[in-house]
Amino acid sequence: MKQAPAFDLTPELMLAAYARGVFPMAESRASTELHWIEPRQRGIFDLHTFHLSRSLCRRIRAVPYVVSVDRDFMGVVKTCADRPETWINTPLLTAYEALHQMGRAHSLEVWEGDTLVGGVYGLTIGRAFMGESMFSRRTDGSKIALAYLVDRLRRAGFRLFDTQFLTPHLASLGAIEIPKADYKCRLAEAIQGEADFSLPNIPTPQELIQAIAQTS
Repeated sequence: MKQAPAFDLTPELMLAAYARGVFPMAESRASTELHWIEPRQRGIFDLHTFHLSRSLCRRIRAVPYVVSVDRDFMGVVKTCADRPETWINTPLLTAYEALHQMGRAHSLEVWEGDTLVGGVYGLTIGRAFMGESMFSRRTDGSKIALAYLVDRLRRAGFRLFDTQFLTPHLASLGAIEIPKADYKCRLAEAIQGEADFSLPNIPTPQELIQAIAQTS
């Protein structure tokens, strides 16, 4: 793990680092430095084995949420950072916004009317999606966002869904941990070729459930 001044951060530097398996985090929102991190054990979601629990399937069917893509990218990022403790500082917010404008960072939102109640965002390089953070303002809001995200990544041709670390919450959703060497092999393969995050349509709840059931 290396430290560097946060003002040195650029979108190009972030993309180059992610392509090598390294990512930046700040100690707090007020921090003026970044830590460049390369975990020995890396968290990922296996896109081929991801499945939905029965309770989440019921909620996806029953709750009339509206799902969108890149409708409010910075709203998702800022909501993810709106916590008592966060690793997202101002230079990271600026870099994420620039990456989004470049078409290299994306969000998936869950809405209740005009209220943003769940979401997830990340960066894309080739066929790799680097998940950054997600949030929930309603029961299962982040889980619903994750389900739609996994379906989108599958249909768009992505090969790697990186979660950086394996937290208890991510593990409960099916994430796994792999050694750094294994991750780097998967990363090297995934960043070759192209996948278009914006291409797939947003499925209906029933289409989503059927699609994930057929491929898990």
